Amino acid sequence: MLKVGLIGSGFIGEDHAEAIAGSDKVELAAVVNRSEESGRKLADKYNCKYYQSAEEMLEKEDIDFIDICVATHVHEEMVLLGAKHKVHVLCEKPVTLTLESLDRMIDATEKAGVKFMVAQVIRFWPEYVKIKEMLDNGDFGRIKMVYANRLSQFPAWMGWNTDPNQSGGGLYDLHLHDIDVARFMFGEADSVYAVGYKNEDDCWNHVVTSLTFKNGVTCAIEGAYEMTDDFPFTMTYRVVGQDVTAEYNLGAGMNLEDPSSFRRALMRYETGKAPVKVPIDELNAYQLEIDYFADCIAEDKEPELVPIEESRDVIRIMLAIKESLETGKVIKL
Repeated sequence: MLKVGLIGSGFIGEDHAEAIAGSDKVELAAVVNRSEESGRKLADKYNCKYYQSAEEMLEKEDIDFIDICVATHVHEEMVLLGAKHKVHVLCEKPVTLTLESLDRMIDATEKAGVKFMVAQVIRFWPEYVKIKEMLDNGDFGRIKMVYANRLSQFPAWMGWNTDPNQSGGGLYDLHLHDIDVARFMFGEADSVYAVGYKNEDDCWNHVVTSLTFKNGVTCAIEGAYEMTDDFPFTMTYRVVGQDVTAEYNLGAGMNLEDPSSFRRALMRYETGKAPVKVPIDELNAYQLEIDYFADCIAEDKEPELVPIEESRDVIRIMLAIKESLETGKVIKL
């Protein structure tokens, strides 16, 4: 059992703590949070130690890897701290807002000889994994078009997200999920064009991106962080091929706070055949990614499902999307 130090006890930290508790590969050794009330509450729930300082935790505990679930603008500091103490690093998305920041993290973890993976959970989400398998198997034939969306009310649990310098707004915190999935599915992008809405806080919180990939695939991707009250959290992913179309839909309550409210289905449509609901094991994607990272550590292998080079390329694409939003131009990558 690898010992995990969880840094952050907010909404996503709670999801990670639950995933760790359900694993037979890792155990939660400690929780770190500047808010003692929040940190102790989560530590007590999972019967582990609480620290107000990540530095103190790493000095006192025998930790195999840290799981960083704090605000985006603190990520670099925590990654560099993990490298300093020579522990492996799993860091929530968006890993950072600039290539310069990410390059400092990559350099530090490489010099320390530790593994560094960005927690792009959708790469482990069962329905997306199944669509990737269908692509790899050639089920679709020639790809005609790909469409994705991720639509949400503003997260009530994340006040710092109103500052684009801390979070990147909906562009980075929400839209990035589907940009990463597109990079995962279709390889290197060739160009981007984006239109969107910037709110009074200077956050791009509703974005529609057109992505063209070097293999000729085109994607239209919509992300929105300011849907009207009571609009359900919505995820859609549709791949339209010459032979087969696959469409995944998920609808849920606000902020994904109640998994029991999820309505989800992956449908397969094929000419001349009745539509089929694809059977899916509804596994905890957070646990799958944490277990995967634990396996990489135990087996001393690089995380090929989420290579840091691809995570860097995703940030490069995000910067191009932002440039397109601000200039109104097609940006060549």
